[in-house]
Formats: sequence, structure tokens, C-alpha cells
Amino acid sequence: MSGVLRPPLKQRRSIGWATPEYAIVIEKSPRNYSAYVPDLPGCVATGATKEHVVQMIRQAIEFHIESLREQGEPVPAPRTRCASCTGEVLR
Repeated sequence: MSGVLRPPLKQRRSIGWATPEYAIVIEKSPRNYSAYVPDLPGCVATGATKEHVVQMIRQAIEFHIESLREQGEPVPAPRTRCASCTGEVLR
């Protein structure tokens, strides 16, 4: 993407480039955190902390969607929903 300048996020949203809200999965590994987006295959990120990986996956989502649009590919709609459960629910 060399030489391509993107307008600031606020400006992109004002001209219809809003990013849909996607569910993300964050996993802890021995050395860092990783995240992926189930509805955007191949959209992944890593970070030293949870906060950092969330920041990185946000950027990854924007770049992933921008790349799909530039290539004329459809952008998958968000379908995955998140929920938490405790061990009591699983009994």
C-alpha cells in the first residue's frame, strides 16, 4: 500500500467508510496475546497486552476491509455474536 494515504478515521466515517462492528477472539499465549476475527478469515493481530492487541486488531480490521474493497471483493457482514458463560451453565 505504498504511497496511498488514507483520510483520518473520522473523515472516512463521514463519507461512508464506516467499519461494521465485528466480534473478536482474544487468546493469551505464554509470551503475548493474539486476536482474530471469525467473520474475516485471515484477519489477525498480536500484542504484548490485551489493550495492545485490541488496538492492533482494530487496525487489522480496517486494513482488511479496505483491501477487500480495493480488490472488488465483498466485505463479509458481521455474523458472530459473543457471550460468556460460567461452569454452572455447562453442567
